[in-house]
Amino acid sequence: MRTFPGGRFGDLFDNDPKQWRMYADFIGTENLIYLEVPCLSKQAVARGLRDPSFRVIQNHFAVSGNLGEVAAKEEVWEVTTQLIGMGLGVLVLDSPGIQTSYTTLTLTWLSMRLLHLLLRYQSLSVLVFNTINLKRARMLVKSHVFHSVVPGYLECNKKENFLSWQKFLKPSIIFGVSLEEISDGERSVSKVKALLQLYKREQYILVVNQQLQTEFQVFISFKVNATGLSVLRSIWQTYWLYEHWQGRESKNVFDQLQESMSKLMQGLMIFLSSLRKLDGMSSR
Repeated sequence: MRTFPGGRFGDLFDNDPKQWRMYADFIGTENLIYLEVPCLSKQAVARGLRDPSFRVIQNHFAVSGNLGEVAAKEEVWEVTTQLIGMGLGVLVLDSPGIQTSYTTLTLTWLSMRLLHLLLRYQSLSVLVFNTINLKRARMLVKSHVFHSVVPGYLECNKKENFLSWQKFLKPSIIFGVSLEEISDGERSVSKVKALLQLYKREQYILVVNQQLQTEFQVFISFKVNATGLSVLRSIWQTYWLYEHWQGRESKNVFDQLQESMSKLMQGLMIFLSSLRKLDGMSSR
């Protein structure tokens, strides 16, 4: 089971290591499946999530040339804390009144696991990344489009909810869709040509999902030479559309896309200029 997260979803750890490190502990806490089906062990899945995300965190905070030193110190700290935790656990579980009651024993173990999860969450919360991932990019762009302010990386890390999933954030953004989905499955050559003409200078194509009536959602398809800046540009356009969306009936959707593109040219320049003035902020 460890080959599944590593082989299929390896790039997720680079984008949000804190999230997956925390999820590894959540999964590792529930071990009961291991008793029934060893090949589906949650411990194996948890380790498959834990180790890669932990290495990303190590690499980020290691200065050039001392990754081995950081990793070695982490191993020492991990072994030390494990020994201390095991010792305290034995003392607590060996106490009179606990080992004689299955209910008390279970509640005590559960309390210790919850305490472990709480401490893990607190330790991950204080980690500060000066790089821009998708969540922090959305926070930066949202603040700029809605309030004309670009927060620093310290504020971004403080406000970032690293447990949240991208799919539940608003507005909804679906990255990497096919050209067929972009065109709503239509065989309209004129519509495809119009989109290609509109985004001829961009490395992506963005459209609003017109199948949803109550929710604002965009589809983004990237071209071959797309970069991180292309992703940032598409996010900025998405938030501008979301803020100034006039609906599908009040104004032609394509006209709104054209207007957002004209705003993108000037607005993104101001945004990037403000971003460069921030100390320590860098893109991935």
